[in-house]
Amino acid sequence: MIWLSFVASLVAFLVSGMLVRYSRGRIVSYGKDKPQCFHSGEVPRVGGIALLAGIGVSWSLGMVQTFFWGDPGALRMGLWAAFWLLAMLPATAGGIAEDLTQRMTVRYRLALTSASAILAVWWLGLSVPRFGIAEVDALLEAAPWVGVAIALLAIAGLPHAFNIIDGYNGLAGMVALIVCLALAHVALQVGDRALAAILVSMAASTVGFLVWNYPRGILFSGDGGAYVWGLVIALASLALVQRHAEVSPWFPMLLLVYPVWETLFSIYRKLRRGVSPGVADALHFHQLIYRRIVREVFDDDAARRMLMRNNRTSPYLWAFTLLTVVPAVLFWRNTPVLMAFCALFAIGYVAAYLAIIRFKLPGWLQR
Repeated sequence: MIWLSFVASLVAFLVSGMLVRYSRGRIVSYGKDKPQCFHSGEVPRVGGIALLAGIGVSWSLGMVQTFFWGDPGALRMGLWAAFWLLAMLPATAGGIAEDLTQRMTVRYRLALTSASAILAVWWLGLSVPRFGIAEVDALLEAAPWVGVAIALLAIAGLPHAFNIIDGYNGLAGMVALIVCLALAHVALQVGDRALAAILVSMAASTVGFLVWNYPRGILFSGDGGAYVWGLVIALASLALVQRHAEVSPWFPMLLLVYPVWETLFSIYRKLRRGVSPGVADALHFHQLIYRRIVREVFDDDAARRMLMRNNRTSPYLWAFTLLTVVPAVLFWRNTPVLMAFCALFAIGYVAAYLAIIRFKLPGWLQR
């Protein structure tokens, strides 16, 4: 597992460097008038290629080890890992195409992530077998197609959730890294070494990319990278809960409550304003932190000022993520406690959002 993670990190690092070196001036740059633009200069948004290359090589070597080297470490990474990669291709290809051309509409990208979800559920037999609530579990047992529908929604939706929080250097990447390591920890607790290897490789590939992304900000993950993170984490979360009855279905929910709730809340506030949920804006939680909490940086160079403020935004959200990851890892078996923390996060998120909007921040945070 360790050598596979090393390979994933090295491949992602090298491919990222090649993308930085050869993609400048050769792809469509991100428009300066777009609400998510918080950087200066032309920065390639094709980090998803490096992430996909890292896990692709690592997982392939894991399968080779299992089938041809006798699998001395009992990794047991079977052919299902190849189906993971194949199922991810429609969505990641659409995301990378958007990063290269800036012409893929939200409708087409949603259709492609849905196609990936259908392939994953079909080939891997993924579903949500239980929900930790007696009435809902009875419904899932009586109508298994409901669990399949929830799985389809999770796989198709989580990539877009990661795309929404991908706004500043290191933000989505570090969130994905933390979540992958948390899932891998619980996978090892229940003896699922293959799933842990999948997740550790994803985390290592993310590290190789982050070297270029944070704090220098010379390569962005783009839609393709967000889709890679979302798909791998969605598939791993469903597989972990489905394979191991002792893992609460609310464990991955609490791990991912930040990007999921950010997406749901964004849809709600846009619909309330009479705006399509697919229209981009600059009112996401991380954008409000950038504008109203992160202190101004004084420097003679405008580009450096923007970069330094950009880099100071992400740690706020890393800490925000840890507030949910720590209890999730501690109570991964305990459904009532996990549900309570999910509810507490939702209440805390809305309260914090309203406080920032109304300029009613506590003094210690303003300082």
